[in-house]
Amino acid sequence: MYDKLCVTDRSMPFWCVANPLSDPFGGPVQGKPDSLEVAKTLAWAKGEGLIEATSFHDDDLVKWDPAHPEDDLDPKSDAYKRLHEIRAVLRKAGVKVNAATCSLHGNPIFRAGGLTNPDPKVRALAAKKVERTLRIGAFLGAKHYIYWVARDGFESYAACDFAKVYDWLAAGLNHVTDYIEKAGLKNYKGATVEPKPNEPRAQMFLPTAGHAVGFIMTRLKKPDFWGVNPELLQHEGMTLLNSVMTVSYLCGVKKLKFLHFGSQVKGQYDDDFPPLVGPEGLKETVWMFRALADCGWKGVVEFDCHMLRCDGGPDGTEELRRRFIRACSEAVDVCVALAQRLKPARKGLTQGEADLESIRQMCALPR
Repeated sequence: MYDKLCVTDRSMPFWCVANPLSDPFGGPVQGKPDSLEVAKTLAWAKGEGLIEATSFHDDDLVKWDPAHPEDDLDPKSDAYKRLHEIRAVLRKAGVKVNAATCSLHGNPIFRAGGLTNPDPKVRALAAKKVERTLRIGAFLGAKHYIYWVARDGFESYAACDFAKVYDWLAAGLNHVTDYIEKAGLKNYKGATVEPKPNEPRAQMFLPTAGHAVGFIMTRLKKPDFWGVNPELLQHEGMTLLNSVMTVSYLCGVKKLKFLHFGSQVKGQYDDDFPPLVGPEGLKETVWMFRALADCGWKGVVEFDCHMLRCDGGPDGTEELRRRFIRACSEAVDVCVALAQRLKPARKGLTQGEADLESIRQMCALPR
């Protein structure tokens, strides 16, 4: 158990380790390992004391064929065999599985959305893919299911049926809990919404943590089962919101299930920098951890980032991935150490003086 300040476990997902570091202006700069290789890398990281858990998209582990929606249950299928291989590696190393999430963004079938696609046949296909993901998560012992907004959004007002999209979204998320109950999947302790304001689409239907909480409380059949896993500093920072406020609010309404962690330049597209990396965000990040501790929250900090594209390369790829994991883990240690230095403001100080004193504390400077 990590158990420092507010962090119980550090989770490194498959999608972070396997990222080939492409961007809209250039292709991959390094090879993409297969899922069994990633599992072995995660096992190494657990052995080094760098992580305790992992998470995945279904497509991170096995290919999806819409013509065979239950291949995970077929002992003769490649998917079945690969899932058993991955589970064996993770279990041997003692790597826990924090969350499973269904990829409804990568396949061109979902280019106009998954759960909110205007085509009912595509929505039905998305529901079947979600069911498969839930079964895979149960097989690997995932504690949570994540819905991140993916391509559930729009570019054109004229092409969007605003009177129906939230009904479709509610049906899709209620289907998650219905299927968990119907299939008897006892592993799931909860489910989450991961909001995002834009990218890959111009606008998303649940852009912020506040939108997500409002939707959960008013439209879902089992609101107590659902919470939010904000991606901070990235997703809220894209729309100029503040991570300290976000985690404090989610703690206040008891909806912070776990945290997706990285770094961001405010107002930009989704940078997905590694934690503490980039030209800004140190003070906000440290205070985010202090606020989590002050609110009494303890939980999983899950990385949702990738190494800088300029740091990747075709040579020594496995070593570079290991160094990336080590740096992410070190960043949590740095955040915790700096947050532990922050003390309550002394009486009699103005707010400006209190802020300066907190910086002295964080930097261990003499008064």
